[in-house]
Amino acid sequence: MPVLKLAALVGPTAVGKTGLAIQIAKRLNGEIISCDSMQVYRGMDIGTAKANWQERSAVPHHLLDITEVDHDFTVAEYQSQAQELIAVINQRGKIPLLVGGTGLYYQSVVDNYSFFPMDTRAEVRQRLQQEASQKGLTDLYLRLEKIDRDYAQRISPQDEKRIVRALEVYELTGKPFSQQQKRQPDTYNLAAVGLYLTRETLYQRINDRVDTMLKAGLIEEVEGFHRRGYGLHNNAMQALGYKQVLYYLEGLFTYSEMVNAIKKETRNYAKRQYTWFKRDQRIVWFDVAQYSEQDLAEKISSHMEGLLSQM
Repeated sequence: MPVLKLAALVGPTAVGKTGLAIQIAKRLNGEIISCDSMQVYRGMDIGTAKANWQERSAVPHHLLDITEVDHDFTVAEYQSQAQELIAVINQRGKIPLLVGGTGLYYQSVVDNYSFFPMDTRAEVRQRLQQEASQKGLTDLYLRLEKIDRDYAQRISPQDEKRIVRALEVYELTGKPFSQQQKRQPDTYNLAAVGLYLTRETLYQRINDRVDTMLKAGLIEEVEGFHRRGYGLHNNAMQALGYKQVLYYLEGLFTYSEMVNAIKKETRNYAKRQYTWFKRDQRIVWFDVAQYSEQDLAEKISSHMEGLLSQM
């Protein structure tokens, strides 16, 4: 079976992936595959900084708006759909460009993870969720740190979904979740690029982006979901920005507390994104601040073309 070509552009939120990816895709004769766990949901547009329709018309985009908020979209589903698209785009003689900041989604594709079967977990999951409710999530996170410190350090101590998932896998298999994600032989001829900025610059961009999202109607976007009965019981509504706005709408946050919480949690998320991607030695990093967007697109495109031609 021939090795397929795959380019990837990754990095933390607000670093500037979306616009740059379009320029790179044009130069490579490529199509963009979103690598974002929240952009799959229809209607979650402002808070996820989803590419708008004008941007999507410039270059084909995939895996945006593919499911509803009440569906718990899994990494296994993402992997299956993304890998199918990669094959189809290669067959068209074009280059698939994976773009985003969800580390587990990225790695599940490029390393062709094998996932543990999901059909026997319901009882264990329900018990763990009940424990989280009764004892607090911190208790479960500390337990995860003891059995799988590597995975625990890569996720948020507040990420109930992933904490519970990792603990249930351990209970069912006796092995840490990080060991369930077994790397397979190379499936792709990969050209992976990461974008970075200094912490000070990135944090300022994050703060500015949050302000822009609020002006663009983030609260109204979340209100629309709230009126239709969606809330924190939906995993999608636990996303950055959406969760904090829901707290505000329910009177648990003042406006100022909401804004500060979104900015702080987004900065923390960016730190975790860097930590995840820095572990992958195949990623070549570019400092966004050192170039104009056009020059950076040209430099990255040339780098990717060089790697992808080595077949």
